[in-house]
Amino acid sequence: MKNIWIATNNVDKASEFQEMFADLGYKIKTLNDLEDVIEIEENGSTFEENARIKAETLSKMVNEPVLADDSGLMIDQLNGSPGVYSARYAGNHKSDADNIKKVLDELKNVPKEKRTCRFVCALAISRPNHETVFFKGTCEGEIAFEASGANGFGYDPIFFLPEINTTMAHLTKTEKSKISHRGNAIKQIKNNLYDLF
Repeated sequence: MKNIWIATNNVDKASEFQEMFADLGYKIKTLNDLEDVIEIEENGSTFEENARIKAETLSKMVNEPVLADDSGLMIDQLNGSPGVYSARYAGNHKSDADNIKKVLDELKNVPKEKRTCRFVCALAISRPNHETVFFKGTCEGEIAFEASGANGFGYDPIFFLPEINTTMAHLTKTEKSKISHRGNAIKQIKNNLYDLF
């Protein structure tokens, strides 16, 4: 079984990647598999910049190909916020519940037709002696009026999918990976997988 390094210490995100790559015989390794715990500072102004920073930093450390993702929620009514600040929208303590509460408060009196949003995922693959390459995936939806569902993580409980009349947090990992922003970006990588890893 081959390894794919993912530049994350988010166990939920790592689990999603494992689900997506398992059928191809790849095992996920993350920052949590390093001997020393490291935190890579994400100070880019776009999802692509942050993904590049993470991928190139870890690739230099392990001298192997590394996949990094930076993703977030963009809400039209909030001019694209929370965007690259999605994980720490309510503060640097990174609480999903607080982030959700902040979004719901900001959209308190906004009608359904103006609650459009999308999840965006930028993936960067950094390989020794190669240029970093990028893939991007999106998933369109609306912000629900209240949180619902116990699966997933992040903003999934308020990310409403009109075509299936439920939030992302009601989907299984397999169902989510078929339609999610990360799943859509991973599909592009799978088509080029053996050239990249």
